[in-house]
Amino acid sequence: MIQSIYETHLQVKDLDQSIAFFEKLGLQLAHRIRERKCAFFFIGNKEQMLGLWEVPAGQEITKRHFAFGVQLAKLKTSIEWLDNRDIKLAEDFFGREPIEPIVFTWMPAASVYFYDPDGNSLEFISLLEGDPLDLSDMLYLSEWDELKKKEQTKEHINK
Repeated sequence: MIQSIYETHLQVKDLDQSIAFFEKLGLQLAHRIRERKCAFFFIGNKEQMLGLWEVPAGQEITKRHFAFGVQLAKLKTSIEWLDNRDIKLAEDFFGREPIEPIVFTWMPAASVYFYDPDGNSLEFISLLEGDPLDLSDMLYLSEWDELKKKEQTKEHINK
């Protein structure tokens, strides 16, 4: 029945600031309703949508998390790409410095975390080829690649 998540919404303190932020990420504003203080961005070829809703002054926002799917080649350069746009990286990638993507070995997928102006946790994620591994430690993408190379070499030798 369910094929994907089509849209998600964020609460923001300053709609204009948030629109500028998401445009910096490369999203195009699809629609804005000034009287309702909301805006919508299409992602992909109208495959998904992000809605932004400004909360009344003095009201706290509920912070959220979601991930943008990206190609692995783009993910590998995303830290520098975000830095060039003055977009704040997560300071702690599950106990790792934000120097390269981290890998969730149980998926497997590589990710880079960053924040929007309101502190919502955003992520770039790319699924990785190969079988998942049940490891308790987070790995950098380079460590994952090295581990997978060793696995392939071991398999090749055992044949």
